[in-house]
Amino acid sequence: MNRVYDNILETIGNTPLVKLHKVVADFPCPVYAKVETFNPGNSIKDRMAIKMLEVAEQEGKIKPGGTIIEGTSGNTGMGLALAAIVKGYKCIFATTDKQSKEKADILKAHGAEVIVCPTNVEPEDPRSYYQVSRRLATEIPNSWYVNQYDNLANRQAHYEQTGPEIWEQTNGKVTHLVVASGTGGTIVGTGKYLKEKNPAIQVWAIDTYGSLLKKWFDTGELDMNEVHPYISEGFGEDFLPKNYDHDAIDLFEKVTDKDGALMARRITREEGIFIGYSAGSVIAGLRQLKDKLKKDDLVVAIFHDHGSRYVAKIYNDEWMLDRGFLEVGTVRDLLGGLGRRRLVTIDENSKVTEAMELMKKYDIEQIPVMKNGELTGSISQNGLFKKLVENTNLKDQLVADVVEKEIPVVDQDTPLERLKHYINKDNGAVLTKDESGQFHILTKYDILNAFSKG
Repeated sequence: MNRVYDNILETIGNTPLVKLHKVVADFPCPVYAKVETFNPGNSIKDRMAIKMLEVAEQEGKIKPGGTIIEGTSGNTGMGLALAAIVKGYKCIFATTDKQSKEKADILKAHGAEVIVCPTNVEPEDPRSYYQVSRRLATEIPNSWYVNQYDNLANRQAHYEQTGPEIWEQTNGKVTHLVVASGTGGTIVGTGKYLKEKNPAIQVWAIDTYGSLLKKWFDTGELDMNEVHPYISEGFGEDFLPKNYDHDAIDLFEKVTDKDGALMARRITREEGIFIGYSAGSVIAGLRQLKDKLKKDDLVVAIFHDHGSRYVAKIYNDEWMLDRGFLEVGTVRDLLGGLGRRRLVTIDENSKVTEAMELMKKYDIEQIPVMKNGELTGSISQNGLFKKLVENTNLKDQLVADVVEKEIPVVDQDTPLERLKHYINKDNGAVLTKDESGQFHILTKYDILNAFSKG
């Protein structure tokens, strides 16, 4: 039956459970994704954001017209921003410079003030987004510091909503819950509810390298030696939030930044579900654990947020290539990672001085020479240097008078290893032509960078 809603907050929850196919084709049991991108703020954080605000209102912690203040990676802020719009509050969010620019821009679009703080500082550092948000809450009248990490209404939301939904959607057949865990609210609240229904249900947490959560779970120790900067977003912690309850979780598994990013791209491409970094890490971690599964199991994996928040990061080939996350094997792979770049050429009837100016302006060593739109050769810094030493008046001559041999043209499917036959001390680049007929240049530096990161 179609339903008409009074406001956008009423659409939170009741997200679909979608069966996965290609990315888990070799699994012995079915795997379903709880696709939380269907929430109005495109993430699972909408659930706990509105719950925490409702509890704060009931407890008199915020009055009409007040200011909501929180340290957030973006998704919780989005849920709070939606609630603030409907309920008439202001919002100030502190976030880190690690988070995608899209997240901050989305928060600003919804009327929030966003303060970007450094990532690589201790939680107790006054510059950290934890401490900045705490300080603002003491300085601004009628403000409420949300503190999603220690606010137990966070996990209460998932105990009341996410857990029951999964139980009903699977007709009580769920055997495993897999969650990328950060604040602890989703995994503890959902896991606690499901375990009350069936104590045999396994709750698996996905962590990232650079976070101390797995070490805490395995040993009970909060080891700061585990903490180091990481690229993964939305999960992992450098302290232990109060939302955690050891008894609600059965296992922690770590996933690399690279594996999570690659899996997110694969899910989008192979399942048609446009998801974020944490969801990719969930399936990457689940694949690492698949030998623990049996044919009669039924796995539910949380897909936390939407891929639109990572368009400039994990869905950007250049960003991925720069971090060594893409496997670069051919000229086509490398070209895709470099993105669109202007190919600088020069006509053979131009003067040598013009070629020198182009080399200086674009910081390039070699320029293809053209005649009537066709390649006729090249001109290089090394070649010009040798000729100018012998004849200083050469700069006033035409490029045609000093043209060197053509830059080699290679097919896009040429393996990078084969380029060693084309690039040497006398020739520092190759050209390749794309499907539209346009030429692109790859320099020895592009290729060296690809090998150093691959």
